[in-house]
Amino acid sequence: MQLFFVPDTNSDFYTLSEEESHHCVKVMRLAVGDRLSVTDGRGTLCHCSIVEAHPKHTTLQVEERLEDYGRHSFRLHVAVAPTKNTARMEWFVEKAVEMGIDEITPIICDHSERCVLRTERLQKIAVSAMKQSLKAFMPIINQPTPLSEVIDTPFEGQRFIAYCDGEHRTPLHDIYKPGSNALILIGPEGDFSQQEISHALATGFLPVTLGQYRLRTETAALAATAYFNLMV
Repeated sequence: MQLFFVPDTNSDFYTLSEEESHHCVKVMRLAVGDRLSVTDGRGTLCHCSIVEAHPKHTTLQVEERLEDYGRHSFRLHVAVAPTKNTARMEWFVEKAVEMGIDEITPIICDHSERCVLRTERLQKIAVSAMKQSLKAFMPIINQPTPLSEVIDTPFEGQRFIAYCDGEHRTPLHDIYKPGSNALILIGPEGDFSQQEISHALATGFLPVTLGQYRLRTETAALAATAYFNLMV
């Protein structure tokens, strides 16, 4: 299946964007009569046929429409401190979308290495990863947000904070209830400050560990994503 992205799937005919049309006609060498699929990133998947193959405005006709395609039973939100090297954050977004994630929030912490992030680029990476992995849901990617705001925002599900040092942390796989909505906080390379940890714990976040080794920020975020998807 060749999957393309269209912002709106409420019609029986679609015209691909210039970028998607070029990929369809020039790169994939698809022609009139060939079949492909499109998604709006909100769960709708449409199987279509090409009625006009043009490198700038390819037109498709819908043959079958599927709603909530591939929806999983829980919602996963990872709030992670942006890495100093933006390529590492982009790598996390790409791989997390491939595995399955619903929301990503870059968090600004006391020890943050980066406070400014080009979320529009992350969204483009997410679209590409969604298409590559044949998914119909694209995660919400929020603007960088102060950690305290994320901690204080109500969330229906289990909430976790993963940090490096300290007692009374439980392995994530021992405390997560499979199928539950989950929000996990992943800190910067310098870890969360003690004040941030205390704030999260006082608000009901559960302290967890992702294993015996100290992981880089993007590795920890991806490990958590993998944990939740494997434990459903």
